[in-house]
Amino acid sequence: MFDNLSDKLQKIISGTKELTQDNMTEALREVRRALLEADVNLRVVKAFISAVKDKAEGENIVQGVNASEQLVKIVHDELVEILGKTNVPLDFSGSPNIIMMLGLQGSGKTTSSAKLAVKLKKEGRNPLLAACDVYRPAAVSQLQTLGKQTGIEVFAMPDSKDVQAIVRGAIEHAKANDFNTIILDTAGRLQIDTNMMAELLLIDRIFHPTEKLLVIDAMTGQEAVNVAENFDAQLGLTGLVLTKLDGDSRGGAALSVVYCTGKPIKLTGTGEKIDALEDFHPERIASRILGMGDIVSLVERAQEVFDEKQARELEEKMKKAEFSFDDFLKMQKQMKAFGSIDSLLGMIPGMKIGKDDRQKISHMGEQQFKKMEVFIQSMTPAERANPQLINSSRKKRISKGSGIPIQEVNQFIQQFDQMRMMMKGMSNMKGMLGKMGGGDPMKALGGKMGKHNMNKAMSMMRKFK
Repeated sequence: MFDNLSDKLQKIISGTKELTQDNMTEALREVRRALLEADVNLRVVKAFISAVKDKAEGENIVQGVNASEQLVKIVHDELVEILGKTNVPLDFSGSPNIIMMLGLQGSGKTTSSAKLAVKLKKEGRNPLLAACDVYRPAAVSQLQTLGKQTGIEVFAMPDSKDVQAIVRGAIEHAKANDFNTIILDTAGRLQIDTNMMAELLLIDRIFHPTEKLLVIDAMTGQEAVNVAENFDAQLGLTGLVLTKLDGDSRGGAALSVVYCTGKPIKLTGTGEKIDALEDFHPERIASRILGMGDIVSLVERAQEVFDEKQARELEEKMKKAEFSFDDFLKMQKQMKAFGSIDSLLGMIPGMKIGKDDRQKISHMGEQQFKKMEVFIQSMTPAERANPQLINSSRKKRISKGSGIPIQEVNQFIQQFDQMRMMMKGMSNMKGMLGKMGGGDPMKALGGKMGKHNMNKAMSMMRKFK
């Protein structure tokens, strides 16, 4: 997300050693160029540069503070301002409340409707999808397929072209079956036209949806602003959904639509998976753009992904050094659900890694995970559950079955054993600290694992991964 813009802004800011009239002019010229190359709307670029310049030349400069750090703060604050200041949650008033999804064909509207239903179900609501796109071939069946995959009910009238009747029927069905949210997947067009707007206006005026969300493809750049302004002028949008923010987009749409329309981005699509829809937080996105990480989103994702009961069971196994290859596969599965290594690195504060290096690390990590998966799946169920059963003849069989050289098989098993012992040591340390009420972890270990051994264990852990 915003990789090119992020890399350029970080280089410009880190190169600013002192805030003077001359170097500020040069730095802002480079920032302006970076924003324009990222396809940010010219109005937004002018406003952004003007605001940064005023703050950098004003009385807000703190004496004795590193110039690049001050510039990071100024640029960060202005990015937050342009992106909408704060998170704006969805409005759930109404019984049932109605969310109308809008957009042109190809923007990801139908998929985003299903993703939103999955998100709301996780949050404790009972959503109903309504198939209101009666023009695009297979639009209804696409939504029904997504509904089956996610366990979300879809209301459809396949033989009807009367969109008002479909919406009315969905509302009646929702009331009769305790659905508290209806998501209308309305029809899109290749371009905005009179018939399209007339139909949407009728739905708006008759059924009064609480949310009118325009789905925009982040890769459309400047055109995203034109589309958003046209829809808003006709319908009065309540918010925006930005899709494909995980792609190789230049990020200009996200930095432009809020400023140009005055409407908040409420949700963002960050992947192809059906649960890859997130609330939009301007301050977090600004921090990611400037390489400051996003620890809050990282923690929230961890809370969604990790199973607390399973974590407790694994902790008990670690204490007894009973951690098996099956357990490792479970952990790896959870890590995959967490997201790509690339995206995780971008969320960790202080990780000053460029786009290319981050992608290399991610690629190598994914390859290693796949190799480990093949290695473990080449074992018998008994071997996966009891690693101590693996003798030399079993190693040869596993090597042949996985296509991994015997030397690497030996290395994997050795590192796995070392990791199990390290986990047991760390669990013991945690128990001793609990009894002591805190203190120095090295002292709590009673000399069993000094600083040198701890560093060695962590090094082995990194190699194993």
